[in-house]
Amino acid sequence: MTDESTETTATEESQSTDRVSLLEQEGDIAADYLEELLDIADLDGDLDMDVEGDRASVSIVGAELNQLVGRNGEVLEALQELTRLAVYRETGQRSRLMLDIGGHRATKRTRLEKLAAETVDRVKESGEPVSLDPMTPFERKVVHDAVAAAGLTSESEGQEPHRYVVVLPV
Repeated sequence: MTDESTETTATEESQSTDRVSLLEQEGDIAADYLEELLDIADLDGDLDMDVEGDRASVSIVGAELNQLVGRNGEVLEALQELTRLAVYRETGQRSRLMLDIGGHRATKRTRLEKLAAETVDRVKESGEPVSLDPMTPFERKVVHDAVAAAGLTSESEGQEPHRYVVVLPV
């Protein structure tokens, strides 16, 4: 190995470590904010923090958290945006933090991956594009990732809040 490639590898490792540290800091700030919110609302919940890929992830787990999820995850989405704003206020950097409450997003991710697999099968069978119902940005991302992993392409069409995914044949 040359000195140049050793330096490049060391630089990449350092940047990766720095990035993970920043994401962990985002998670800590978010957890502090959410802990205060739970205290104010007099709700019990445990916080789990993680770094998943290129974003911080915080999960609130515990009993009776449905009111924090809301109908179709609307309250969860709002809390995620408020938490991202709290992180921004502290760091000055835009956050892509992902918030999950009571496993709502994890369950939704599993259902969406199944829907994407079924849609990929339909597209491969028919050779025709298939449009899905409107989805949130999180839902579309899960579908796009699952479609890409299956070897097809997809695109988003329409305007918010009616934006939807179209799965395309090869």
